[in-house]
Amino acid sequence: MKTKKQALIIGSIAALVIIFTVAAAVNFIANKDDSVKINKDEPEILELESQKSFEFFWNEANVDHNSPGYGLIRDRAPGNPTLSSIASVGFGLTAITIGAERGWITKEEAEERVNGTLDTMLNNAEHINGVYYHFLNMNTAKRAGKSEVSIIDTAILVSGALQAGEYFKGDIKKKADELYKQVNWEWYLNPDRNMFYMSYTPEDGFSGAWDFYAEQLMLYFLAVASPTHPVNEETFYDFIRHEQAYGDGEPFIHSWFGSIFTYQFSHAWFDLRGKVDREGVDWFENSVIASIASRQFSIDNMDRFETFGPNAWGLTASDGPKGYEGLYGSSPSGYDNTAHFTDGTIATAGAAGSIVFTPEESIAALENYYENFPELWGEHGLKGAFNLDLTPHWYAEDSLGIDKGITLLMIENYRSDFVWETMMKNKYVQEGMKKVGLVDSKE
Repeated sequence: MKTKKQALIIGSIAALVIIFTVAAAVNFIANKDDSVKINKDEPEILELESQKSFEFFWNEANVDHNSPGYGLIRDRAPGNPTLSSIASVGFGLTAITIGAERGWITKEEAEERVNGTLDTMLNNAEHINGVYYHFLNMNTAKRAGKSEVSIIDTAILVSGALQAGEYFKGDIKKKADELYKQVNWEWYLNPDRNMFYMSYTPEDGFSGAWDFYAEQLMLYFLAVASPTHPVNEETFYDFIRHEQAYGDGEPFIHSWFGSIFTYQFSHAWFDLRGKVDREGVDWFENSVIASIASRQFSIDNMDRFETFGPNAWGLTASDGPKGYEGLYGSSPSGYDNTAHFTDGTIATAGAAGSIVFTPEESIAALENYYENFPELWGEHGLKGAFNLDLTPHWYAEDSLGIDKGITLLMIENYRSDFVWETMMKNKYVQEGMKKVGLVDSKE
């Protein structure tokens, strides 16, 4: 049975479709313009969760024009109000274009915020060789604590900026290009292994390596096409591609911990549908198989964890009952097709971020979370994670920027292809994908 709130929302959407007007729009689709297409057949959760996710990036930002940190977006909310992550900013730059396109804010408001955010990143935010610190102080734009200089989070930032540049054009595009061109990808590459390092701090130097497949495909697309500091195309083929199947499913190239976000993040911006690399790998289809396997893992372990089920799946790095846990994942992981780590916690962004790969299964999970777990719904839409195996049941307090980001961008790509279509207009993106050898699978 629908709640009173849901019934009101459904009625409001129906009224919009019937009378074709924006003046009577209810608050979650206020300010729409005539370019917005409303699909009355869409599940209501997509519009609800999309706008609430957008509001995280719009409202949880530094809006003080006199602050060096203007436009920086919080890593999480409501927790830690002074901490921004550059990944959250990257997702946020694209989130703002979605908000403008859907009419949740005016395009003028969006342009002003994106312009100011890029000014902050170019002029105030602390970085080394164009590679930014993972976490910044919201107010000063300086390094937060002892956080690392992160190449992957810089890539997320740059991806968001380039997509925004293609959407707004003009000064924003110029600033996005400047942000991209200042990144010294060569500096962050280990020449002995032809792999990007995992981390750098001034105190300890470089450490680790992106030596196993994960979310880093975007690194290669951006780095090989750099007009200022390019790396060689072989970086795309020199990381480990370990292939395993889960159960009776199809084999796929999997990540080390099996966290589902690793199969999602690069696909938020880069449209890899119908493309294969020179080794014949279809990375989009790879993520389809990984998403199916992740869901099956939850089904197979329903007897162990109350939280798990066909409509509660997608193990991924997230907050858990004991704090943030980066090891959450499903099999296969590492070199073992049975290895995984879980305590029964499910992150709502897990299934949501796979909606372009498994639309029916992802929507069913989202509807389950929204309709059957009122404790999961909050100021920013679906909360980060929950665990029913504890007494009392545990629900995350915070919403994470990266979770709201992958949810919003992937839902928008499912609904309209908007992020993909905008991003793929960028000449560097086109060149980067071509340089690493991606071609249409039909060729």
